[in-house]
Order: sequence, then C-alpha cells, then structure tokens
Amino acid sequence: MSGPNARSNLGKRHRDRVVTNPSRSKENKTEKEKAILVGIATRAVTMKLAKEHMAELGRLADTAGAVVVDTAMQRRETLDPATLIGEGKVKEIAAMVEMHQADLVIFDEDLSGSQVKKLETLIPCKILDRSGIILDIFAKHARTAEAKVQVEVAQLEYMLPRLTNAWTHLSRQAGGVGIGMKGPGETQLETDKRLVRKRIADLNKKLEKMDEIRAAQHDRRLPTFHAALVGYTNAGKSTLMNALTKAGVEAADKLFATLDPTTRKVWLGAKKPAVVSDTVGFIRKLPVGLVSSFKSTLSVVAQATLILNVVDASAGDFEEQMTITARILAELCPEDVPRITVFNKIDLLEPERLEFLRSHHPQAVFVSAEAKSGLEELKERMRQHYDAGRFADSAADTQHAHGFEQGS
Repeated sequence: MSGPNARSNLGKRHRDRVVTNPSRSKENKTEKEKAILVGIATRAVTMKLAKEHMAELGRLADTAGAVVVDTAMQRRETLDPATLIGEGKVKEIAAMVEMHQADLVIFDEDLSGSQVKKLETLIPCKILDRSGIILDIFAKHARTAEAKVQVEVAQLEYMLPRLTNAWTHLSRQAGGVGIGMKGPGETQLETDKRLVRKRIADLNKKLEKMDEIRAAQHDRRLPTFHAALVGYTNAGKSTLMNALTKAGVEAADKLFATLDPTTRKVWLGAKKPAVVSDTVGFIRKLPVGLVSSFKSTLSVVAQATLILNVVDASAGDFEEQMTITARILAELCPEDVPRITVFNKIDLLEPERLEFLRSHHPQAVFVSAEAKSGLEELKERMRQHYDAGRFADSAADTQHAHGFEQGS
C-alpha cells in the first residue's frame, strides 16, 4: 500500500462521488452545500458556551464552503448513546433537512461510527461532526507535500473507528466533490482495516524521514533568535507576522488560513537579526490525530527562543481560547521557553474594555496588527529577550548564514 499509487488504490473502485441521498447531488458543482448545525448544552457546557461553540462551528462550515441554513440546539443531562440527541430531536432535524433541502448535518460533538450509522438511517443527508469538518478544511488548505501527508494520516486515523456500511458517502478518491469528500480515498465497503493501518504506518515513516531532514537542517544553522507566533485560529497571527516582517503571508479572515509554518526575518535593532514563524492556529476540540500529525510541523514552536502567544482581545471567549492554547502548547514545548502574551485587535475594543484588560494582564503587550499600533513596544520586549539570550555576539555570523539584509 505504500508508494505513489497507494492513495489511488485505496479508492480506485469509487471514482465518482457517492452520497446517502443521490437526489441531492448538485448539478452545479460550484453551488455551496446547505448545512444544518446541531449543538448540545450539558451540565459541563452551559447554553451560553454551547452557543459560542455553535457560532464557531458556523465559521468552520463557512470556511469549508457550506452555507448554514438552520441550527438546532438541545439541552441534555446525558448524551444519548445511539444518536447523541435522542430520536425525538433526530426527527425534528430530519424535518428541517427536508424543508431546507439540506445536504449535510454537522454536529458540534464527535460522533462514533455506530452513531453515524444510526443517524444516517433517520436523516436523509450526509452526517459530519466537528472533527470531520476540521479535517476537511485542513485537507483543502494543505499545500506542501508534508502538510498533505500529515492531514492524510489524521483523516485515516479519524476514519478507522468509523468504518461501517453506513459510510458510503465517504467512498471516494482524493479530490472528491463536496464537504467531507476531500481527502484520502477510501476503499470499497469491505475495507480491510489492516490495510488502512498499514497505510497509516507507511505515511508515519514518511513523516519521520521528513522530520529527520528538518532536524538535520536545523542542527546545521548557527544560533538564531527565533520567535514563534502561536494562538487560537483567527487571532490575527498572520496579520501580525506581516506587520512585523512585511512577509506578505495570507491573512484572510477565515479559520486555518495558515497550515504550513512560514518563517521570515525581522530586525530588532542594529545588528540584531531575528526570525519570526507563523504557525497553524489552534481551536477547541481539535482532533487528537491532527495535533499528533502536525507535531513535526509545529516543531518550530519547540525550537523557538521566544513564544508570542497571540490572543484576539475582541473575542468574547478569549479566556477559554487562552486555556485551549496553553493546553496544546504544553504538549509541544518545554515550560521554560519564554512567552509573551500579545493581545491583538485592540482597535476593536472600547477604551474601558482595553483598560480592564491592561489592569488584569499587566505583563502582556497590546497591539493592533491591522492598524500597526503597539508594534514598537512588542519589538522592545523581543529585544529584551534577544539581549538576555546573548545573541549579539553571533549576529554578524547569523546575518551571513541566513542572507539577511538590514531593513526596518
């Protein structure tokens, strides 16, 4: 199953898109698919928080190329093991699907294979969960060979426990049409899980080789002051990267615009060259397989001299976003790597709100990457870490090694 033809062999019998309800296939393949979102409030998740999660799920759906036509919220003490939401709510959603002629239903919670199977017998359209939609977005945004392999590993690991006869809508080849159709091709219904596991093992070996090459390249470099931008998706990391370095990185107002790390030079003063890396954004309920698969790409965080934790100051749930970022960072890098919290998008705040944040986060830096305000203070804080790291002695050699030119 390894080799260049492995992916096509996995789905060679399914060259056309197969959906649960073929009558809903689009004649115009560029038309956006209609989606209905389903969220659940529980003892652990308040209705207010559940609605915030749903708003984010709506942005995920939009990024994936769907148009949200309706939503369904439910408060439950316990999740139904068969359908997550109970058959009464399932019937309500099925009626919504018929009314809107929807193409897919997206659940904010992860679904098991048996739950998908049951739901697809009751709801006449595709069924996806949050992890599935995130993986679909990653597949569409992957550009480099490494990112594509990383995403395929995560998709196959996600697919493996969900392989049931109900998953005919995933019988596809890479590049299939529609949300949930982008990714590694799946075999015929009698898929042998052993073959999928072998494919995962082969891809992981490929990633290990890529990681070895990166590590060797890193070892050959002279000591360099390296700042890594991390944070929740859409916090404005790419915009800040452009403001600091004039890198020209895509800074679209969408989730996961950046998958592959981008590294550019920045001058922190005379004879103080440094590099800044922009990395993939984090998000709540990020599929475990993605964190694992992207650890090699996110190695730039572990190798950084300084971490710039970018926070969207205008987000109502920024504290939860900071908690999620801290949890993922704990998996990626040692705690002793210096960090600066950077509150971005302060141009969107009322003066009272900004003053409140300043008083509660006195060690943070407050910037607007879009308006280019607060950048000098951020550079000054970076200079302090630069000087403390004794990079000045090797600045000339570093400049030569990286081909830097003096700039602003």
